[in-house]
Amino acid sequence: MIGIYGGTFDPVHFGHLRTAWEVAERLGLQEVHMLPARQPPHRDPPVATPEQRREMLELALSGQDRLRLDETELRRDGPSWMVDTLAEFRARLGAQVPLVLVLGEDAFLGLPRWREPERILAQAHLAVMSRPGWTLPDSGRAAEWFRARRTDEVRDLQASPGGRILPVEVTRLDISATRIRRLVAAGHQPRYLVPEAVRAYIEAQGLYSS
Repeated sequence: MIGIYGGTFDPVHFGHLRTAWEVAERLGLQEVHMLPARQPPHRDPPVATPEQRREMLELALSGQDRLRLDETELRRDGPSWMVDTLAEFRARLGAQVPLVLVLGEDAFLGLPRWREPERILAQAHLAVMSRPGWTLPDSGRAAEWFRARRTDEVRDLQASPGGRILPVEVTRLDISATRIRRLVAAGHQPRYLVPEAVRAYIEAQGLYSS
């Protein structure tokens, strides 16, 4: 099974890296493709350029090969729609390889507002990262999908290319890229919130400083 973990990574931090690693281990994923969005359609534009975010992620992933930098969305012009990204993965890997789109619970609840969400569910499984004790709201399209497609068994994901939703409890570190940018803008170092190589890159590039 192949994992797909998207985001702006502006900057990439230990919250991204630890959750991606835990999902990979718990689901037995061969690899997780970390995809920086060139133009995120559901949030403000990133502060760092696509090239800077790619370079920070490359630095963060050095020394291991399970989490992989993937430039699929960086190479594509226009909004980085996940449905288009999954279509590219299917074209490369074929129709039968199980794909697992890794999402936080907030992103999952916002899935009905994404472009062609039903097609996303048809092309990949969802691994919804959650805190211990998290429960889904009782109503709404996301809740309906969750009830209809939920599984708690990894083998159900291995048995088909997509279409199932698996909740995964992960260690959610209270780190956000927004907070890191504000710290740097205020003249503080984001040491121990991001990998040291990323911290040094931010300082060398003058990123996020006022």
